[in-house]
Amino acid sequence: MSKDRAAVDNLSLDIKDNEFFVLFGPAGAGKTTTLKLIAGIEFPDNGLVKIGGEIVNLIEPMNRNVSMVFENYALYPHLSVYDNIAFPMRSPLHKKDEAFIKEAVERVVKMMKIDGLYERRPSQLSNGQRQRVAIGRCLVREPKVFLMDEPLAHLDAKLRNFMRGELKEMQSAFNTTTIYVTHDFMEAMSLADRIAVLNNGKIEQLGTSLQMYYTPVNEFVARLFGEPEINIFPAALSCENGVAVLKALGQEQALVPEKDAGQILLESGVKQLDVGVRGVDVDFSFAGLDSSWIKGSVYAFEPIGNKVIMTADVNGEKIRISAPNSTNADLDQTVYIKFDMKNALFFDGGSKTLIARGEMEKYR
Repeated sequence: MSKDRAAVDNLSLDIKDNEFFVLFGPAGAGKTTTLKLIAGIEFPDNGLVKIGGEIVNLIEPMNRNVSMVFENYALYPHLSVYDNIAFPMRSPLHKKDEAFIKEAVERVVKMMKIDGLYERRPSQLSNGQRQRVAIGRCLVREPKVFLMDEPLAHLDAKLRNFMRGELKEMQSAFNTTTIYVTHDFMEAMSLADRIAVLNNGKIEQLGTSLQMYYTPVNEFVARLFGEPEINIFPAALSCENGVAVLKALGQEQALVPEKDAGQILLESGVKQLDVGVRGVDVDFSFAGLDSSWIKGSVYAFEPIGNKVIMTADVNGEKIRISAPNSTNADLDQTVYIKFDMKNALFFDGGSKTLIARGEMEKYR
């Protein structure tokens, strides 16, 4: 840790019993350090770490009864797959008889789809297989807390999708608190009961998946959730006949927020806003239907199977659009767009914090 930068800065979290809690954020945000503080691998400079109401600051990792999956596998190279998974149940603190161990190992290897690899050593496994062994070693125990540091990072896409469901089912079946680290927003949203978004060691926002997506507290959080990334562009706020209007993208026509959101914007006193609109809330046409449509040109066109991500250039601003997979377009082709202001987000252009969203009562 750098002497002039705290990896975790005054972090305060209250994680509920049996909750699937996700720590989410970019690289270097402090996610793994937070796990290490809970596990006892790192010690906080100040503050308390409690597990089940017990202060564990001075308790060694082996006595905290937590089970952790590391990003780098941490398997014993001289042991077979079977013995790696069985290892926690052979330790002096958690020793079980061999019949119990055999049953527990067989259960997790079937869940992880590695039941044909019993006798192999880690060097004989692929990265994905090693990661599954590491997860299996975590699951055979019944700890107070499961700690998982990006456990699906090295799995292929099909197995990763399958394991999301398995991990959620595992957590429910084992009735144990799980703290899960990831930088993949899809994992965070699909797995979490609650999410803490970390940035530079601090919590940006704490809440549910829906709150992160529909009511992000600032532009940083808004950009982290959703594919394609949310469109955020500057706009000037003014009042015309008592109605809030926005001029943006170099257009003559104004963007008009929903009534309640517009009133909040006017009362805020902020004149320079940033407007956030997700790709699914941008309609498009290759023929201008009326004067309310904004003219641009196709800057990029990315078919990704179930949809097309089309980027329109509007006076130098790149607007990403989530289009049907049947869409066809040529680069530099003229395209007209229109924003659904019901789901628009309005941020302070200076502080980048959320002021209002289109439908104010939704997802509060």
